[in-house]
Amino acid sequence: MADYDLEALTLSELKKMQKDVAKAIATFEDRQKAEARAKVEALARELGYSLGELVGTETKSSRAPAAAKYRHPEDPALTWSGRGRKPQWFVEALEAGKTASDLTIS
Repeated sequence: MADYDLEALTLSELKKMQKDVAKAIATFEDRQKAEARAKVEALARELGYSLGELVGTETKSSRAPAAAKYRHPEDPALTWSGRGRKPQWFVEALEAGKTASDLTIS
């Protein structure tokens, strides 16, 4: 390991060294975690399991897309489920005097 005379370094050199040390620590920790994960996965395979089965992360809960609830009055290809941010066409239709029930898909 190299010995550094920290008193002789400029502020920018010290800050660069600090950033390099932080990066080295993070990559070291990432390598350690990857090695540990590989060992645990190998042990799980030896026992006939996947790591996901043992820790309970294998099941993926995906939400089905919501059904369209509103349709653009002139362009039926434009729809909105009523979730999330209102599309611009919906806002413009409301400003033009339409109501949400006017845009509801029947």
